[in-house]
Parts: sequence; C-alpha cells; structure tokens
Amino acid sequence: MKTSYMVVYTIILVLVLAQQHVEVSAVTCSPAQLSPCVSAITSSTPPSKLCCSKIKEQRPCLCQYLKNPNLQKFINTPNARKVASTCGTPFPKC
Repeated sequence: MKTSYMVVYTIILVLVLAQQHVEVSAVTCSPAQLSPCVSAITSSTPPSKLCCSKIKEQRPCLCQYLKNPNLQKFINTPNARKVASTCGTPFPKC
C-alpha cells in the first residue's frame, strides 16, 4: 500500500515538474530536467550519472525551485540533500 502511494506521488510530482519552466542566464530552468533523480530522492537508490549531471546543470535554478511551494516539498528533503552531496553539488543556501 505504501509503495502505491509513492508511485502516485512520483507521477504527480513529475507532472508538476514538467509544467514548471523558468529561464535563468544560460541555463533553462526546468524542474522536469531533474526527473532522472526521482528514484534517488524518493528512495535509497544511489543517484545515476545522468541524475548527477542534471543536478549540476540545474544548480543555478535550485533556489527558485525551493521558493516554489509545489516543488519545495520535493527538493527540500534529507534525501534530496544526500543526492546533491553524493553528486558533489553543494545544496544551495537561499
């Protein structure tokens, strides 16, 4: 039962992320770009190389994502901090 809630939550999260697009400098901020990290953030799965490259690419956008109430619940978590640390990307101080 708990797994089904996690799957539904993940699907909703990906849909919300796919609708968010904001541009900052040379990086196109798109939370959907972090979708390769969903399994690492929602479970204890180690982040993939693709996840790490996307976190590094989207790092300039993380403060914007943290200010968005729809995304904050996903990004401002202990697992998200652990994934960022594992990928060698410091978690932003906004």
